[in-house]
Parts: sequence; structure tokens; C-alpha cells
Amino acid sequence: MDFISGEILGIDKPLGWTSFDVVKRLRGALQRRLGIKKFKVGHAGTLDPLATGVLIVCTGKATRKIDMLQEGRKEYIAVMRLGATTPSFDLEKEIDATYPYSHVTKELILDTLPQFTGKIMQVPPVFSAVKIDGKRAYLHARKGDEVELKAKPLEITEFELLDFDGRDMTLRVVCSKGTYIRALARDLGQALNSGAHLISLRRTEVGKIRISDCMSMDEAIDMIDSCPLTFPEDYTPSPAMRPASEPGEYLRKIESGEIEPSGLKNKIKAINS
Repeated sequence: MDFISGEILGIDKPLGWTSFDVVKRLRGALQRRLGIKKFKVGHAGTLDPLATGVLIVCTGKATRKIDMLQEGRKEYIAVMRLGATTPSFDLEKEIDATYPYSHVTKELILDTLPQFTGKIMQVPPVFSAVKIDGKRAYLHARKGDEVELKAKPLEITEFELLDFDGRDMTLRVVCSKGTYIRALARDLGQALNSGAHLISLRRTEVGKIRISDCMSMDEAIDMIDSCPLTFPEDYTPSPAMRPASEPGEYLRKIESGEIEPSGLKNKIKAINS
């Protein structure tokens, strides 16, 4: 793999990790393998710590493609709980209000979802990275400042109810860049004459990259440590570069045919080349 010219990696972000945690860990592994002190690594599209799933990570010159990759449509599987709200619209903050929800039926939900499909306006959560006067909104919110955010245009192309147990709604959402699924939980709860907050979120697709194309963090580190390396013609590898380690479980599965190295261009050819 040519991490200098640039690779695009699909990572299944673990629960509790920030997107920066993922980048920091992979950058460190690449710096150790390549024997260099500085190396450019970035991600395309932030996932909240309480979310899991597709996080696109770019290395080297591929970081120039981040803006383009962020424009791809996103697919999420979300679980929204009726009857209560939180200031963050998810489980980051404690419940601040409760509401009746026994009147909500599957039929009512199905009748309400079309209100949120197509081009809509959405007010972002105050606990978000949206900037106000040059500072992130969540910094103002954590200090107790009054925060007023303007509604932003976005598009939801698909909003599908997968399951409803009387309180928790499992939904599939396909949407544009900039959509806050926890704000969608807030708005859907209100539209159902109740309240709701997000209790689980998994991103299953970004552009053409699906969750089935993605590696766990352990698999990604294994791949970095043991895959064959290639370099641009004008690049001189560092004398401190580490040789490939013995293939770990992920590479052994690819070599044995248990995992098909397809989908992501970079998971990819390299491994057996």
C-alpha cells in the first residue's frame, strides 16, 4: 500500500471513540511503520462518540479528497426513544423532560415520516460543532450560555421505519451532508406530540463505502503493520522504517479467502501483492 501517495480507508468506528481518536491512533501506527515523525491523516465526516460505523480516513495526499468524500450521501440505522428528551438529544446528557407516548402507534409514525423526507430545514443541536462567532456551539452550551442556531437546508431521501416496540423506534435514514440524526429525533418526537431522543446510531454507508467494506481498528492496525509498502518514485523511505510484521488475523483471512478484499480500493490489492 502507498500511504504517502494516499490511501482511503473505511473504518468501523468503535463506540465511545471520537473521530479524532481514530485518526490519532492510525496516524501513530503509520508514523511508527514509516519511521517518520509527521504524517498527514484526516477523516471525512465526523461521527459522534456515541455513534458507530463508517468513518472514512485518508492518508497522505489522499487527504485532498476529504471535501469530495464528505459530499456523499449517508445512510444510518437509528434507534429513537419516545417519552423523554435530553439537552443533547441523545444519551450524552441526562433526561430533562418526560412526555406521554402511549398514543403513538406504528400507523401514526408511518403517517408522520413523510413530513421529514425531501428538502427540509433543520435546526442543529446546541451541543454540536456548529460555529457561533468563531466558537463551537457546544462550548457555549456547556458554559450555560443562551445558544440560538439558524435552521439549515438539507435533504432526506429515505426515512424508513424498521421496527417499533411501543416506545423505541428503529429507523433507516438516508440523508445529505450536514444532517443531525439526533436533531431528527427531537423533531420527530415533537411531530408525534411526544418527545424523543437518540439512544443508538450506526452509520452504514457514506457514498459508495458501506459498513461491509470497513475494518475494525484492530484490523486496520494489523494491516498497517504487516502489509507490503510501496512509495512514489521521488520518495526516499526513512531508514527508521519498520519491516512488515507477521500477518495478523485480518490479513490471514484475506489470504485464505475468508474475507474478500473488495469494495474499498485500498483494503485491497496491496495485501497479497
